[in-house]
Amino acid sequence: MSVRPVKSTSLAQPTMEGAGVSLHRAFGFHDPTSLDPFLLFDDFRNEDPSGYQNGFPWHPHRGIETITYVLSGEVDHGDSLGNTGTLGAGDIQWMTSGSGIMHQEMPRGNANGQMHGFQLWANLPSELKMTAPRYQDVEAKEIPVIQEDDGTVVKVIVGSFWGKTGPVDGIAADPQYLDIFVPAGVKKTFPVDTYRKAFAYVFEGSGMFDYASTPTGVLLEKEVFGQEVNIRDMSGNRTLVKFDTGDSVTVQAGEEGIRFLLISGKPIEEPVAWHGPIVMNTRDELRTAIAELNNGTFIKPAH
Repeated sequence: MSVRPVKSTSLAQPTMEGAGVSLHRAFGFHDPTSLDPFLLFDDFRNEDPSGYQNGFPWHPHRGIETITYVLSGEVDHGDSLGNTGTLGAGDIQWMTSGSGIMHQEMPRGNANGQMHGFQLWANLPSELKMTAPRYQDVEAKEIPVIQEDDGTVVKVIVGSFWGKTGPVDGIAADPQYLDIFVPAGVKKTFPVDTYRKAFAYVFEGSGMFDYASTPTGVLLEKEVFGQEVNIRDMSGNRTLVKFDTGDSVTVQAGEEGIRFLLISGKPIEEPVAWHGPIVMNTRDELRTAIAELNNGTFIKPAH
């Protein structure tokens, strides 16, 4: 197996979205080819209800799929398809916006006021940009969990891994989405399809991802490319790790163990015209979408 070298590391940056939700953005609204087919990744984590309780009121999406993964707290949601519900800790929401959907997401903290979750945007290829919207909720109990003898735990959210298949399917980008914990001191290698773009997002503990040519790798807790930096805080380190090509990823867990998302997908390799929550292939398609949003024809009738 050829270990994927680390291409770059970066910290998720604080930003404000919705009606005043404080979150951290690992990537998005810059180079859409960097992690094609993925467009955006947000970490919404807060212990102060004032930082999330105003939520994400009704807003549109077209041309993308969103995957929301809740770790703690709850998210009430509704959409123009008539779906309503509540996502709890460990639950997943998958939404294909396709030709257009309106929805809202309103976070609520747990008993201690804590809220934590992630949202990933995956692009849709041109032939599916105007497909009929679809929606799926998956409860935590439906997500396969793999427990290794060395203490490694892998939750298979999307895709197939080590003989288990996640409950979310039908996503055009055909992603693999794993929630991985490696205990303190353990070194572990995880296979990743050679033809996929891949990244890791570290949100608890610390560790070291190996380079293919340099076994010492990148120590996320203390050192990034030889420079001493402090990227830790009490709630996790929020570090994005982009990988180059290869067919595996190797990580050496630090003293506290390490927990991270490992996400990969097949590149779509198409032009991207992007305006907020609407992602099309051309500027003309984007102008049409915005015009339809303004004149009330954005939501298409069901066939």
